[in-house]
Amino acid sequence: MKILQISDTHNRHQQLVDLPMADVIVHCGDFTEYGTEKEVLDFLNWFIELPYRHKIFVTGNHDLCLWDAENIEDLPDNVYFLQDRGCVIDNTIFWGLAYNHNVNLIADKVDVLVTHEPPSMILDESYNTHWGNVPLRNRVFQINPRYHLFGHEHNNQGVVKDGNTIFANGAVLDDHYKMREKFNLFTYI
Repeated sequence: MKILQISDTHNRHQQLVDLPMADVIVHCGDFTEYGTEKEVLDFLNWFIELPYRHKIFVTGNHDLCLWDAENIEDLPDNVYFLQDRGCVIDNTIFWGLAYNHNVNLIADKVDVLVTHEPPSMILDESYNTHWGNVPLRNRVFQINPRYHLFGHEHNNQGVVKDGNTIFANGAVLDDHYKMREKFNLFTYI
């Protein structure tokens, strides 16, 4: 299974052209700028139409109108809003944690963890400050998923491995909101 990760598009999703092919696309939040329903609907219309077999997304700190949503009505069966819940795709357990929610909501058995926030001290530094979440880091090292996909910190897009987990920051915009041409693409076996 190929997994494409994007994050932090901030209403610029229409500018993403020639995305790599994959079986699953994962958006790690901040698909809006101001968190309005209009912005969310624009993103969802675009996301639903993408040519990927499965589509997963979580909320970020900008996606205000969905922070407390438990579900989104009428999403197609292949689009997963992982707000403190999981789904299984081809025997792979994906789990999404909503922005700023309790890390104890994360299941004990997870293959691919999707959050908006990075774990503390991993691809989270900007302007000499670490913006990551300490309890999230502790939980990730407790459950040891194969992948932890996140965004939030625009200046640290990239991939690192620590222990058994591959950590990936998929921010597609830098701090000046300039679009990157590189995307994180993984082959999950």
